[in-house]
Amino acid sequence: MQQRPLGRTPLNVSSLCLGSMTWGEQNTQSEAFAQIDCAKTYGINFIDTAEMYPVPPRSETYGSTEQIIGNYLQQRGGREQWVIASKVAGPGNWLNYIRDGQPRLNRQHIDAALDASLKRLQTDYIDLYQLHWPDRSTNFFGQLGYQHQPAEECTAIEDTLEALQRHVDSGKIRHIGLSNETPWGAMRYLHLAEQHQWPRAVSIQNPYNLLNRTFEVGLAEIAQREQLGLLAYSPLAFGVLSGKYLNGARPTGARLSLFTRFQRYTNPEAELACARYTALAQEHNLDPAQMALAYVTSRTFVTSNIIGATNLQQLESNLASSELQFSEEVLQGIETIHRQQPNPAP
Repeated sequence: MQQRPLGRTPLNVSSLCLGSMTWGEQNTQSEAFAQIDCAKTYGINFIDTAEMYPVPPRSETYGSTEQIIGNYLQQRGGREQWVIASKVAGPGNWLNYIRDGQPRLNRQHIDAALDASLKRLQTDYIDLYQLHWPDRSTNFFGQLGYQHQPAEECTAIEDTLEALQRHVDSGKIRHIGLSNETPWGAMRYLHLAEQHQWPRAVSIQNPYNLLNRTFEVGLAEIAQREQLGLLAYSPLAFGVLSGKYLNGARPTGARLSLFTRFQRYTNPEAELACARYTALAQEHNLDPAQMALAYVTSRTFVTSNIIGATNLQQLESNLASSELQFSEEVLQGIETIHRQQPNPAP
């Protein structure tokens, strides 16, 4: 498993990161433990989670994923062998059970969220603490067509960084990261950190996959020039790029079969593109999911590719994608499809 530097920090993380958002919903604690053990054996040292997990978020399961990881660390030990990343939730009236339904990225809410995450994770520090989404109205979670709201009340980025600085100074946070952020937001965070000697973001966790390569416009250059590497989430587009949902199929127990809310990658154009990517993989005797994952991991602006699975067979296949080497013909085939059907599911 290749190791890559996490921004400008002394930390190195595996090129694949173990995602955890199914733990506590689709996966039991024992299944999660088995996944962590399997990933560790394969060379993964990086786990990503969030206070909001598991997904889909529900008040009944809020914080369960962090608790499972904490129980693993308590039972297995070896905390220092892992780079643990978590996230603080931003504003949203759909989270009426998080901090009285008014989560913000200000000092009060970051203090409360961080202490609760540390308690659930049963650790004294979080290696990478990320802002799950912006504290302002902008384009994320698939929203297009920016609509400026000058009168909007939102937490100033200065206040967020100053709050995070206190926890970096105390040792509760080693490094900070962004998530679901825009080019303007990313550069604003970096500029203010430099100007005021506040913590500098070391990564940005945004969606990136064969159906959604919008990160390449604007953010990819920032990721490389500013060493703000991408932690790519949804690299399989909710499993769509495995090909298992083609022709309207809905396998029993699969994410899109269980949760109808996940429609981001199932529009007609995305399904057509997915069929073409699947056919390309099969033409070259490749597993479609492994091809999709390996493409993401191979991008020079990617620090780590966040993989997830609901069973060990899926996980082992996803892990094996790290060994895949593309021929020039396969790469050309991917680019041809992308040019003809660019970003059908942004």
